[in-house]
Amino acid sequence: MRKLKLHELNRDSIEEFRSKDKYPVVVVLDNIRSALNVGSIFRSSDAMNIEHVHLCGITAKPPHKEINKTAIGATESVSWSYHESAEELVSELKTDHCIIAVEQTDASVSLDNFKLDDPRGKYALILGNEVEGVSDALIDRVDMALEIPQFGTKHSFNVSVCAGIVLWEAVKQLRN
Repeated sequence: MRKLKLHELNRDSIEEFRSKDKYPVVVVLDNIRSALNVGSIFRSSDAMNIEHVHLCGITAKPPHKEINKTAIGATESVSWSYHESAEELVSELKTDHCIIAVEQTDASVSLDNFKLDDPRGKYALILGNEVEGVSDALIDRVDMALEIPQFGTKHSFNVSVCAGIVLWEAVKQLRN
């Protein structure tokens, strides 16, 4: 076994990536405090070939030194936009997207029972603030909440880790 060199990975150029069809998933970042987390989510969004990242509220936006540190160029490949109000954005997305909060609620669906089967065929995944989670105002607007099973003492994953796990599962289902 040997580790592959970067040129052996045959990755798309930024132009090729931008022009290819994307999986019908958008990410909504609801008041993410850490620009490092934002950059990491950009990088996972690039890796999973998703449509768009919506940055809302206090979420940092490119260009930003800490975003660049973890995104490693993904802010150039992934389509993104900034919205002052996540609530207004979600109201707009709701017409043609299934709105999914990645949050622990009394009605959350466990990731191991999660199925992407909405007839609209497009999905918006909301990831919330590192301390407060997805805002109550957004919880009131979602179609469902999704929870990642955990088996330790902590109550949640880091938001960027959570994004990677959920995006992987969504794309895995959409590919099948």
